[in-house]
Amino acid sequence: MTFTLGRGTEIVVAAIRALSHIILFQDHDTIFKNFASYWRKLTSETQLRWLGPEKGVIHLATAAIVNALWDLWARIEEKPVWKLLVDMEPEQLVSVIDFRYISEVITKEEAIEILQRNVEGKSDRETFLRNNGYPAYTTQVGWLGYSDDKVKSLCEKYLSDGFTGFKIKVGENVEDDKRRCGIVRDAIGSENYLMIDANQRWDVLEAIAYVKELAPYKPLWIEEPTSPDDILGHATISKALKPFGIGVASGEMVSNRVIFKQLLQSRGIQYCQIDSCRLGSINENLAVYLMAKKLNVPVCPHAGGVGLCEMVQHLQFFDYICLSATIQPGQFIEYVDDEHDHFTTEITISNGNYMPPEEPGYSVRFKEEIFQEYEYPRGTKWSTR
Repeated sequence: MTFTLGRGTEIVVAAIRALSHIILFQDHDTIFKNFASYWRKLTSETQLRWLGPEKGVIHLATAAIVNALWDLWARIEEKPVWKLLVDMEPEQLVSVIDFRYISEVITKEEAIEILQRNVEGKSDRETFLRNNGYPAYTTQVGWLGYSDDKVKSLCEKYLSDGFTGFKIKVGENVEDDKRRCGIVRDAIGSENYLMIDANQRWDVLEAIAYVKELAPYKPLWIEEPTSPDDILGHATISKALKPFGIGVASGEMVSNRVIFKQLLQSRGIQYCQIDSCRLGSINENLAVYLMAKKLNVPVCPHAGGVGLCEMVQHLQFFDYICLSATIQPGQFIEYVDDEHDHFTTEITISNGNYMPPEEPGYSVRFKEEIFQEYEYPRGTKWSTR
């Protein structure tokens, strides 16, 4: 499983096929005992690395292959991925991570020490999670193009469902965004969280000026205010918005642990938004979680539809039980209420919280009929267009 938006998917598929020879016909047990080295083989294949390195289509392909390996490992162990991670000893968990390029921020030894510090209380936190779940926020209320009445009614719906975090898209017109932020804030009250997302629309100075206009509505964060690669730009925006109590969130389009390292080091982000497919699967996401923990930045995963919610829940459950050991105010998993019916393991949301799945795997096994309908170009959804 990897995430694309339609056109270009065939390019990602070609990249998966180009990389797959590294894994095909290998013994799974050998891979899992040497996971970091196999991960590096995928990201350092001499000629294909030229197409990255560790970014873009080639890294989406890496994520697809390694996500499949984690799903396989969890099914062999008859556990959901989150439980597979939680049950690993610190040394085993750290052994799957490639520390190349990040060891000046965190070493293997430091990572093991951080995990060992949180061994006490793991079982209590796991029990809490099973009983209560992990807070979700909804992006469903604020897509651009929604009428004011629809925004208001959706806020009321998700409030009644137990949600306390609400995100809307901004950036097309500041006066429209003021009105829309006002509608959401009035609907959810001052005690709940409003987040705003620009999806990379602005340059640095434009971002600062625009978000200051929305400051009276007290957004918790501005997400993706500028280019995801502009580390120093994020730091400039963060510094300018700090007096207004507005954090910067980014990560869904951040290509690798190296850029995350710099965003965290520079204090360019106050909320770290890992993605289960943009990075090279769990191995690389664990590296980011550990850096964020050391540098005291909460992780709030990106999770759109079509499988992302299904995957990132596993990572955040691990983070709470083994790493963070707490859920900070304003720390959530994103939730989008779309496309979950395609999977054999559907998301469970209860009172605004993700509930941990019990089925083995990574929760992204498609129903068989989905392939028959959507496989390009032979599926019935395509052939009848």
